[in-house]
Amino acid sequence: MPGPTATPVSVPAAPLGGACRRGWRGRRTGAPGGLLLAGLGVAALSLLPIVFLVLEVRGVSLSEAHRLLFRPRIGRLLTNTLGLVAASTVLCAVVGVAAAWCVERTELPGRRVWMVLLVLPLAIPEFVSSFGWVSFLPGLRGFGGALLVTVVAYYPFVFLPVAAVLRGTNPALEEVARGMGLSGWRAFWRVTLPQLRLPVLGGGLIIALHLLAEYGAFAQLRFPTFATEIYVEYQLGFDGASAAVLSLVLVLLSLALLTAEVAARGRGRYARVGGGATRPHRRVRLGRRAAAVLGGLTLLVVLALGVPLSALVYWVLQGSSSTLPSSSVWGATVTTLEYAAAAAAVTTVLALPVALLSVRYRGAAGRGIERTTYVPRALPGVVIGLAMVSFSLRSAHGLYQTSTLLVLAYAILFLPLAIIALRGPLAQVTPRIEDVARSLGLGPVRAFLRTTFPLLRSGIGAGAGLVFLSTVTELTGTLLLRPTGTETLATRFWTYASSLSYGAAAPYAAVMVGISALPAYLLIRRVDEAGA
Repeated sequence: MPGPTATPVSVPAAPLGGACRRGWRGRRTGAPGGLLLAGLGVAALSLLPIVFLVLEVRGVSLSEAHRLLFRPRIGRLLTNTLGLVAASTVLCAVVGVAAAWCVERTELPGRRVWMVLLVLPLAIPEFVSSFGWVSFLPGLRGFGGALLVTVVAYYPFVFLPVAAVLRGTNPALEEVARGMGLSGWRAFWRVTLPQLRLPVLGGGLIIALHLLAEYGAFAQLRFPTFATEIYVEYQLGFDGASAAVLSLVLVLLSLALLTAEVAARGRGRYARVGGGATRPHRRVRLGRRAAAVLGGLTLLVVLALGVPLSALVYWVLQGSSSTLPSSSVWGATVTTLEYAAAAAAVTTVLALPVALLSVRYRGAAGRGIERTTYVPRALPGVVIGLAMVSFSLRSAHGLYQTSTLLVLAYAILFLPLAIIALRGPLAQVTPRIEDVARSLGLGPVRAFLRTTFPLLRSGIGAGAGLVFLSTVTELTGTLLLRPTGTETLATRFWTYASSLSYGAAAPYAAVMVGISALPAYLLIRRVDEAGA
């Protein structure tokens, strides 16, 4: 039966001058000056790495740049990078959507347990996951190995936001489609899937940008990409100018991805009046398909969790006889938690004006600011780190070798995670509720805080959690920017692992996984709250 029809809602008009003009689709067409200024400030911070690259490239002659870019190896690097990004992003989208639908829309036994297990791969750093696979299967190299490891490591970036949207959509829409004679699959394709466009595109964009900049996992898998070549230029040749030229290629690739994502996003409207679904969805009975679904999910969990965690346990046991002061692990843990909490708070605050400009104000300025914040995500951490060092030495010497500089670098690196998390929930909140509040005498800021902000709690929690997770396991930028004498879990792990002391490195990796598991669990709770 079709669901109950919605009762028309009459929204009072805001007083003249009390709200920005709206376009023909209901979007606001003029951003407030304060919001635009805040967005420009965030964009300027995000552009610091690009400024560093431009300054470095200025020292490279045209002939030298031509020699660097047209080497035979560059064609192989470009093919490897683009091929892996395309294949991994598509497979992550397929796996993430399929897993989310099984968990949220079927009578899957132990649904809550599966939700936890499917999100927990976010708690395992990529270099730990790849190390686990290589230690178990030394022959796992090249494109196939990189594709396997990246898919099982990154699919939660699609699974988590898709699961949240599936739980929050109105079941009446699908019921009406089924009542009109559409089969279950056709109803999903024509009604449900279009509602998943934002989370799928957002998660896919984050995965693609992350893969462009990934180094540790691919270095262990011996799969050369632009990022690994940049590290070779910096670390082995210490040639900053050459690495800057190659980094600009990554910037161009990221801009192409951003343009494609905006085009695929389209101009569809996703906002609705009210809290969404008022009753649960009717779950699909699996029947004979239950064994296949359970088998598929079990295989996915084994590949994503079982292999790396088994390797970690093995190395912890193997290194049990090694001398490792417990105070060293504890000190690194406290430092890591402090930096992760600070980065999560700062990054979420910076992401809010950008998300507002992206969703509410679709002018050229808003689009440009949003795209600018995504570009640094495609740069290796060493480029971000060196950019912040250059900035502090040239323009803000007081920030050099300080925790503030490191937190700002984290914000530049992980800002897209918070923006993506905020963009979906914000798109589902109609701006008219703020107009109602303003018609009652509230100012713009108070109207936003009283009406829209409480509805963004799930997005704010998800964004902060993703930034926290990423900060705990960030390595290269921390190595360059940490104050003298400061050690995090990632830097300690890398110190021992790079010297082949895997038994000594394993406790630091285990603590990283344990810490990251808590935000992953909180993300699951946020999804449950959003559905409720």
